[in-house]
Amino acid sequence: MRFEAPTTVEDAVSLLAAESGMARVLAGGTDLLVQMKSGISEPDLVVDIKRIAALHEISEEDGGFRIGAAVPGIALGEHAGVKAAWPGVVEGTELIGSTQVQGRATMVGNLCNCSPAADSVPAMAAAGAIARVVGPNGSRDVPVEDIAQGPGKSTLAKGELVDSVLLPARPDHASDAYLRFIPRTEMDIAVVGCGVNLVLDANGTCTDARVALGAVAARIFLVPAAADALIGTSVDDAALDAVAAACSAAATPIDDKRGTVEFRKKVSGVLARRAATIARDRAKGTA
Repeated sequence: MRFEAPTTVEDAVSLLAAESGMARVLAGGTDLLVQMKSGISEPDLVVDIKRIAALHEISEEDGGFRIGAAVPGIALGEHAGVKAAWPGVVEGTELIGSTQVQGRATMVGNLCNCSPAADSVPAMAAAGAIARVVGPNGSRDVPVEDIAQGPGKSTLAKGELVDSVLLPARPDHASDAYLRFIPRTEMDIAVVGCGVNLVLDANGTCTDARVALGAVAARIFLVPAAADALIGTSVDDAALDAVAAACSAAATPIDDKRGTVEFRKKVSGVLARRAATIARDRAKGTA
């Protein structure tokens, strides 16, 4: 195995594109190193992007925030602007591992690991976050929900990497929330995860919404029917019941040691209802 630590994105792309064998990007390493030690992944090249200064930045852009691929969870959680605008995204990211892991783990790494149970990704998808993909042929912007193709497999082409994620501008009377169910109180993998993002008008009527589920399909996905159930309502009990029903219906989980199909479908609806309630209350300023 060869290890490289470039100082520019261009050099990182060149290294990835030139490698004839398996190449992996190391952002925090909290997934990759575990996979390598267990023999799940045996890359010929590891490209460490932690030495690329630009990827450590959180910057304001078009009223939103661009999060570099090397920004660790602990830095995101300490950023007042991101926490105020996108508390649900921060919640999801802060659930990645322990306090020690938070010092290394990154939101972008969590995205590119392509686990269906990733905690930060449903929250980012609900937020409408856009990944900036850089490769030999330039850059392109991709909705975060389109990065994963399936468990452990991304849609990135050879030589491409995600160098940042853009969280869009936040309108007034809007907020988000992320919730997950795990068997233990902490440091476990989501059995179900749900992110909800909504916008209210001055009268408290929902004018826009996005709802995303994780751990109940081969990849994180949006639930348009759940969003439609919120739009045009005051996010009252009837709307919340409809959101829950839509998410339970949309979930296509498997039976495994972590939960049955029936249980996961039920919990999908329960979490969606609760997350929508929290997002509504935050948007109203009552949470």
